[in-house]
Amino acid sequence: MLMNPQTQTGENGNPIQYVGLPPTLKSSITDTKHYFQALDNFFKVFAIRPGERVLMLTDPLLDPRVVDAITGVARARGATLSQYMAPTTTLSCVPEEVQPLIKKADFVVSTWFCSIEDPFNVAMRKAGQRWVKITYFRDLDLLMTPQARFPIELVGEILRATEKRIPKGENFELRFSDERGSDLRIPYTREMRDTMFAGNRWRGKMFADEPGCYVHYLPTHGPNFWDSTAMKSDPTAKINIEGVLYPQWAIGFARPFMEKIAVVFKNNLVTEVTGESPDAVILRDMLMGGKIIEGGGCGFNPKAPRHTVYPAGSNSPGALHFGVDLVKPSDYIRRVMPNWEEPPVHQDLIVFDATVTAGKNTLIDKGFLMALRDPAVVEMASLYGDPVELLEAFV
Repeated sequence: MLMNPQTQTGENGNPIQYVGLPPTLKSSITDTKHYFQALDNFFKVFAIRPGERVLMLTDPLLDPRVVDAITGVARARGATLSQYMAPTTTLSCVPEEVQPLIKKADFVVSTWFCSIEDPFNVAMRKAGQRWVKITYFRDLDLLMTPQARFPIELVGEILRATEKRIPKGENFELRFSDERGSDLRIPYTREMRDTMFAGNRWRGKMFADEPGCYVHYLPTHGPNFWDSTAMKSDPTAKINIEGVLYPQWAIGFARPFMEKIAVVFKNNLVTEVTGESPDAVILRDMLMGGKIIEGGGCGFNPKAPRHTVYPAGSNSPGALHFGVDLVKPSDYIRRVMPNWEEPPVHQDLIVFDATVTAGKNTLIDKGFLMALRDPAVVEMASLYGDPVELLEAFV
């Protein structure tokens, strides 16, 4: 058995240094080109036009350099920018006093949790307003990360390659399973399918340049395989989601679970949480009676960190998160994540190795997103570099 290289010595008593991988390149060689790659993505996403009114919905913990960067783009393009700072990101709905500000805007940039679900915001997008959610751009230094410089057009191609695997014109079952015993099923009608996958992101449109769009920047988070969008954002719409999920991790826990914990769903609600470990006890108190609102949020940027689940992930392709709205605020979340970007009535359960099928078609195989090997994706990736390194060298 090989000894630890730090302690193994040769015949002369000197330590042996093993070098089997190339050294990390000096930042002076890579940083500038990487930065400009990321900037190109940034300018494409923030597709602000001359004369537009831009509104930023922010919070006190947002890096002010992010505001300055977007302000600079707006000014350079002859647009005006206003900012409204809320005390926190966790607002569950838009305050009445802010609604007139949003109505006047053409382009909205937001850190607020209510950005996607609030009926007022949904109506504004239906009227043509364009939105960028910046949960993953809270620090300007994130421009120097691999996920920031990954070609954003390629993210769109991965999304399209995934969407085309989902059956059209028929009812089907969306199923999540894994070797631990997970078996969660979502019944899809063809009408739900058409509604869910008609949005700009599932069509691979990652820039905020078309009426009614909603995009994430950095381009790592979601979209979901199922959420209220499939039900036309109708909270009273009926759908029967049932089964069991064995999550490997959850937001607010320092490390993956050591115990095999089962979360059982019936009629969309959590009806049982098994396990005896401290983590299971916390989850049981938190999740019981909660309602699943996101069925399989998947990342589509291969350079998003695989094992970083905070604030709402993992967002690595093939890793999934399942959002549950809680019956009551979680004191545990309030203690360990007092500055979390989401309210303490939500939890994301993480699975890294699921197999996902839509009818007879496999979308994810044991944690690997099948679209990464789609011929159209590989062909586009070859324009930017080595397709295997770009698509399969996960961070």
